Amino acid sequence: MNWRQDFFDNTWLILAVMALCLVMLLFFTREAKAEVVDIERLADAIYIAEGGAKTNHPYGILTKYKTTTPRQACINTIKSGLKRFAKQTEEKDFIVFLGKTYCPIGAKNDPKGLNKNWVKNVTYHYERGIK
Repeated sequence: MNWRQDFFDNTWLILAVMALCLVMLLFFTREAKAEVVDIERLADAIYIAEGGAKTNHPYGILTKYKTTTPRQACINTIKSGLKRFAKQTEEKDFIVFLGKTYCPIGAKNDPKGLNKNWVKNVTYHYERGIK
C-alpha cells in the first residue's frame, strides 16, 4: 500500500469514530437532561402552584383515582413526561414541556385563562425548592 491509500483508510476510520462519538453524545445529552429534574421537588412545586391545601384538586389532578393519590398521579405524570422529553429535541426546558400537556393554555377547563401562569409559577416554586 502506498501512503495515499493508508491516509484514506485512516480518514474513514476516524470519521466513523467521530460519527459514533456524536451519536453517543446526543444520546447521553438527552438522557442527562431528563435526569437533572428532582421529581419530588417538582411535584411539591406543582402542588403549591395548583393551590396547595386550599384547592379541591390537589396537584391539579382532576380525576379521582381508586388506587392512587393525587401526589402519586402527579409524580407518574412527571415520570412519563420525562420519558417523552428525552425523546424530543424541540423543547429545552422540562417544565415548559410538561406544561404543554399538564396545564395547556386554552384548555376548555380553563375559562379564566389562568393556565398561562402555570409554567412561571411552577418554575418559581421549583427553583425556590419549596417542600
